[in-house]
Amino acid sequence: MTATPSQPYTPFESCAQPAAATIRRPRAAEEEAARRRPARPSRPGVRAAVRDLAGLALLPLPLLGLAVPGAFAGGGTRRWFGGRAESQRAEAQAAKDAAAAAFYELDTAQRDLRISIETITAVDDSPAARRAVAGFEALGRRIDEVSHTYIQAVDAHDLDRDDLETSAAARARTDLNKAKDELERVKQELDRFTDGLGPLLGKAETQLARLAPAVERARQALLAATNALDATRAAGLRADDLAARLAALGPELTKLNQGAGQHGVPETLERAERVARDAEGVRAEAERLPERAAEIDRRLVSLRTRAQALTTRSDQVEPVLSELRRRFTAACWQDLQHVPEQAAESVRQAERRLAEARAAREEQRWPDATALLSTVRALLNTTDEAVSAAGDRLRRLNEVSKDPQREIERTRFAIRDAQRLAMTGRTTPDPRHARPLDDSVARLERAVAGLEGRHPDYWHFLTETEAVRRTVADVVARIREERGGGTGA
Repeated sequence: MTATPSQPYTPFESCAQPAAATIRRPRAAEEEAARRRPARPSRPGVRAAVRDLAGLALLPLPLLGLAVPGAFAGGGTRRWFGGRAESQRAEAQAAKDAAAAAFYELDTAQRDLRISIETITAVDDSPAARRAVAGFEALGRRIDEVSHTYIQAVDAHDLDRDDLETSAAARARTDLNKAKDELERVKQELDRFTDGLGPLLGKAETQLARLAPAVERARQALLAATNALDATRAAGLRADDLAARLAALGPELTKLNQGAGQHGVPETLERAERVARDAEGVRAEAERLPERAAEIDRRLVSLRTRAQALTTRSDQVEPVLSELRRRFTAACWQDLQHVPEQAAESVRQAERRLAEARAAREEQRWPDATALLSTVRALLNTTDEAVSAAGDRLRRLNEVSKDPQREIERTRFAIRDAQRLAMTGRTTPDPRHARPLDDSVARLERAVAGLEGRHPDYWHFLTETEAVRRTVADVVARIREERGGGTGA
């Protein structure tokens, strides 16, 4: 709380003393005179007093001026008004104490609110936070006004004066009570404002509570990554890429050490989480690197063995093609003519990539080695499929040429099963289902008719029956989906 009084004012410690401790007591001479004076003088005493007065009347005037105050007031003029004057002084002092207490409470509340506002602004820069700051500043100006009024009221009335008049004490009490009421009113406004800050303050405190643990986690993650990298290097692995990634986190650690006061709480939290995440990634890869190197070594051996096996299998494709050419029409084998050449070329490419992968492994370029091995695997998979396709084609053509009826019945069964499902719960089929099923029947009949003749195209027959079964399966899936997953007959 800020205020600039025109004169020094009573500190909180003095203002907060109980009223009884600050009320001015009668002087010792007055108390002694009051103790010695009889409560109710007797008539002889009255007559003696009259004689004394008469004697005093004969004294010279200067002596009379000195004697009269002691004779009538017992040591001071205050005794004539002692009861009411002291009561007014006590009430004024009580009002002063109450105003001082209100001033102290308002000052304490403002200090607490300032801490809350600083907490919010350290974390939040939203429009709501900016409005809170503006509201606090407006409250601060209002608090300065009522504080200045209170200090002026304290400075304007000296309640310790010996000659304090009753009217002055009454004015003091009125002014101090008014100042107290204003202080309490502003305190209520401040309390309402503080209550309204609850959500903002809670969010800010939550983020601040996360700050220290987040920074500590980042530091520990960096330490763990450094230790893991040292252990990996001790095993003879350079891990240069991991070392570069870890070195890049150095400036971020410096900013974390500089603190949120310089870089802001949200930015520091985000930085701490990012550093912890990146450092954890470096640590995990460093710890996995020996195993990764061993895995690459195993894959090099395995893929090399597979490439050699495919070379042997590729040599067997040509005899398969010869038998296909001898026994079946050109349509059954024409698409396989180039398999031997393609397989040999794919194997050669795979072997070249294997050599490159081995060189990358020796140079400890782990990402390059892994990528090259993936390329080798893809080449060998393609070659394997092509080589297998020739042998699989011959096997299937042999089966269908010996017994085409088995393939026909298999396809007709699929069609009939779909037709029963389409008619379940209906008297007529849905055209959306019936049409593709009818087309499938016709397509199967045409494929069967193609088997007539001296040199039937068995491969066309097989591809047609497979296509019919796929169409039928699509219809069945659509029917079941429309019926909520129901089953066929």
